[in-house]
Amino acid sequence: MTTLHNDREHDREPVHDVVGIGFGPSNLALAIAIRERIASTPGLEGFRAAFLERQPHFGWHRGMLIDDATMQVSFLKDLVTLRDPTSDFSFLSYLQDQGRLVDFLNQKTLYPLRIEFHDYLEWAAARLAHLVEYSADVVSVRPVTEDGEIRWFDVISRDPAAPGRRTVRRTRAIVVATGLEPHLPPGTVLSERVWHNSELLPRVGELLHTGTPVRRAVVLGAGQSAAEAVDFLHRSFPDAEICSVFAKYGYTPADDSPFANKIFDPEAVDVYFGAPRDVKRSLFDYHRGTNYSVVDMDLIQSLSRTMYQEKVRGRQRLRMMNVSRIREVGTHGAGVRVTVEFLPTGERELLAADLLVHATGYQPRGLGDDLGEVGKLCLRDEEDLIQVGRDHRVVTVPKVAAGIYLQGGTEHTHGLTSTLLSTTAVRAGEICSSLLARTEPS
Repeated sequence: MTTLHNDREHDREPVHDVVGIGFGPSNLALAIAIRERIASTPGLEGFRAAFLERQPHFGWHRGMLIDDATMQVSFLKDLVTLRDPTSDFSFLSYLQDQGRLVDFLNQKTLYPLRIEFHDYLEWAAARLAHLVEYSADVVSVRPVTEDGEIRWFDVISRDPAAPGRRTVRRTRAIVVATGLEPHLPPGTVLSERVWHNSELLPRVGELLHTGTPVRRAVVLGAGQSAAEAVDFLHRSFPDAEICSVFAKYGYTPADDSPFANKIFDPEAVDVYFGAPRDVKRSLFDYHRGTNYSVVDMDLIQSLSRTMYQEKVRGRQRLRMMNVSRIREVGTHGAGVRVTVEFLPTGERELLAADLLVHATGYQPRGLGDDLGEVGKLCLRDEEDLIQVGRDHRVVTVPKVAAGIYLQGGTEHTHGLTSTLLSTTAVRAGEICSSLLARTEPS
């Protein structure tokens, strides 16, 4: 890994062939692909790669690692298997290393616990720790010109513990994989009692630890995360009323049928990428039900059974406020006042609540947030969307030899799997191949 240095000293460091910004599952898969390609290809020993991650250690949606929650994709869609089933970075290799391979097989499932899959990701990341600088917050990326051509980028990062110090890494290519950020309704003001579901576990843990009473909690949202938050809060606070607010009449079941799931096949990316714009839009709209604002049927049925059982007992704590929207949120002592409108009639109900949880999804980070002035080098289409090649390399203005690759934020060019695990292994291999084809190792 590059030694820490200041701006004046960066010329002493060898140029990197690639620097990855972010080290979640996508760039972790890329790091594995690069490592394995170098190990199997003579002459690539000098290829220099580094990855920067703002978190102090590896973590992926930690706030939603509910004990009994399972993955929604098969374990075979791990970091490597669809690219190379023989890789020793597979989920099965992890299970063998942990002494649980036979135990897992006896469960007769394709869907591991979410906490187990996260442990797998940590296991893989630990094996590549020498390539990663944690607590490295990228503050800017600057183009470096020679003979009228932009040949390199200087990636400047800082350690939050030492904000006055900067580290500069010069590279021939960057791969941006900064993941998603919470999406919140306009005007939302976060507080100790109003938060996004990405903070679910630590926030609830703190309330339970301090013994803070919760008499009513409101969850906004109609997707998997919203339903999981409703279920988790209902179990965590056995005396509280849990109100689920959403605009639909009921939760929509996720479409995980075999034919619909083919939209997540690697080959589907080729079809989507080559399709006309109107066909892309149709495909996206047709198959939103495989991923967006949908809930696993098992969880829907479990919540329905709970509601019915509570009706039988005469004490209903789980309340579905369907066809409704939150219109106003105000303070109420230590809690919040939530005004909910029933859309068919316009009738409004004021709820005094102790918690308001926004399970309102995620959105890609803006490219400008990560690239700064380098973002101006990226060409955009008539809808002001970044132009991206099939190899996930951004199309840039002339005289830019340095590469910009995106992992995420490319649904408009590569389809639904842009931010999902389904094609992570294959995408990492494609980017690796493009990097090696375009970059002569230093």
